[in-house]
Amino acid sequence: MPKTLFDKIWDRHVIADLGDDYALLHISRHLMHDGGGRGLAMIKAAGQKVRNPDLTFATFDHVISTEPGRDHNTLKPYAQRLYDMRDEAKRWGIKLFDLGQPGQGIIHVVGPEQGISLPGTLLVCGDSHTCTHGGMGAIAFGIGATEVIHVLATQSLVQRKPKRLRATFEGTRHSSVTPKDMILHLIGQIGTAGGTGYAVEYAGSAIRALEVEGRLTICNLSIELGAKVGMIAPDEKTFAYLKGRPFAPTGAMWDQAVADWRSLASDADAVFDREVAVDVGKIAPQITWGTSPEQVIPVTANVPDPKSVADPDKQKAMQMALDYMGLKAGQPIQDAKIDWVFIGSCTNSRMSDLRAAAEVAKGRKVAGHVRAWVVPGSENIKREAEAEGIDRVFKEAGFEWREPGCSMCLAVNGDTIAPGQRSVSTSNRNFVGRQGPGGRTHLASPAMAAAAAIAGHIADVRQI
Repeated sequence: MPKTLFDKIWDRHVIADLGDDYALLHISRHLMHDGGGRGLAMIKAAGQKVRNPDLTFATFDHVISTEPGRDHNTLKPYAQRLYDMRDEAKRWGIKLFDLGQPGQGIIHVVGPEQGISLPGTLLVCGDSHTCTHGGMGAIAFGIGATEVIHVLATQSLVQRKPKRLRATFEGTRHSSVTPKDMILHLIGQIGTAGGTGYAVEYAGSAIRALEVEGRLTICNLSIELGAKVGMIAPDEKTFAYLKGRPFAPTGAMWDQAVADWRSLASDADAVFDREVAVDVGKIAPQITWGTSPEQVIPVTANVPDPKSVADPDKQKAMQMALDYMGLKAGQPIQDAKIDWVFIGSCTNSRMSDLRAAAEVAKGRKVAGHVRAWVVPGSENIKREAEAEGIDRVFKEAGFEWREPGCSMCLAVNGDTIAPGQRSVSTSNRNFVGRQGPGGRTHLASPAMAAAAAIAGHIADVRQI
């Protein structure tokens, strides 16, 4: 039977078929961050052992401060959690990327960067954006606290096999249209429930044209599409990206791995349960206007009118979003004055993202009423950016250059905006209060965020 990419990788990891589409799966890699590090303490309290500590990798990202010069004690409410996780990781022999060490950073940036996330593997993490790693040609998904304990104790997990959806992107995109715009456009097209119950494979010439970091951005927002899993078939770009990474295979093992990885593509006659097509030539830079990623429009558009939709429930939801965001139906979205810009998160904090934003910021100044942060995704990215002088470009333009971490994406770490303030953010969620109670968030690409910082309002990067 012809197989999809998902089926090929899933089948490799089945320990036992449990019937009704359920299977006991072997977990290739388990990733942990400080928000979920309590699983190690729970294992200890239950009298269990970590079965395969060499297959678990940990870092600090969620509950650390990104304030320059920060240390473990900068955020005192979370300091003990960091110390406990460090002690337990050492106790079990788990690799922990500590503050200031090469490799520390946002877990979904660190995995690919370190060569931990490999084609053909099955990865889990106690975080919904684990789907990011699917950009490497892996099955990757987030798990809950109980599942984290199960993986630590058994290196396995029971899962129900999802249906398969293929989203095919064809055409040539405008130079200012980024992977972030592509995935936001798809979410706007099929909705935040469009991928529910599916593993999504992103395919087509426009996906193959993307570099690896762009593919990670595409897969990162799969969960905002309603899908636990998003993936892209590995190719020569993937192999070139991984070669020489600290945890990637070496020598003869590398050659064997690449030979195997080349088989990881959906068969030409593989059947998907759903197909979606996107013409990237018709996509403009995107910006969200509401409190859901599906409430997204081209930056040249006006804020939609709830009366334009027939569904009364959707009308109500749209009006509630407008009221929360302080917007009026029919107003040009570019009229929205902003207070904050955040460039960072597991969606858009890699070198290509920082370079794109710096290109817009170079030689310009952040508007006087705007506070703008740039938070690199990892210690390695921070060092590379500083070696290139990208940090100086941002600082000279009036941006603040921070330490690696999740930062303002989720506002549990002291990095928040005030009630009623408006932010353009490169992160993945614009939910009510996501960046702080009462905060208003517009999602956009790094270049669009930098353009907004310069203009002082939502702006079309193509005009800058």
